[in-house]
Amino acid sequence: MSVRACGLIIFRKLRELSSASAIEFLLLQTSYGSHHWTPPKGHVDPGEDDLQTALRETKEEAGLDASQFTILDGFRKELNYTANGKPKTVVYWLAEMKDSNAEIKLSSEHIAFRWLSLGEACKLAEFLDMQSTLKEAHQFLCSKV
Repeated sequence: MSVRACGLIIFRKLRELSSASAIEFLLLQTSYGSHHWTPPKGHVDPGEDDLQTALRETKEEAGLDASQFTILDGFRKELNYTANGKPKTVVYWLAEMKDSNAEIKLSSEHIAFRWLSLGEACKLAEFLDMQSTLKEAHQFLCSKV
């Protein structure tokens, strides 16, 4: 049986989108396994829909309430891969912070967080499909200008 997880690719704008470095993505470093870097995400609980899961996991893992960001229409990315020998599907939406200085409050599942430019985020996100998703999100944002 496939494992299903959902999360948000959270970004903030440092200034008007005059340059690629004006966008920073939030990545969290896990406290388990290889301590990889990832956007907030987690497994779907019984009775939850995908977006409810993404919102709950973002609150639990980063301390961010849905009132603190806006989910952008038109961007939804589904990744399919194998994790721990099982097929896994992860669905991401793109969310913009309303206050770029909002406090991040990590859960015990993570040991660090960083706001990163696209290039920095891709270096920390080890997995090619995550790097590709970040690049697609960045391209989507730049096309909105």
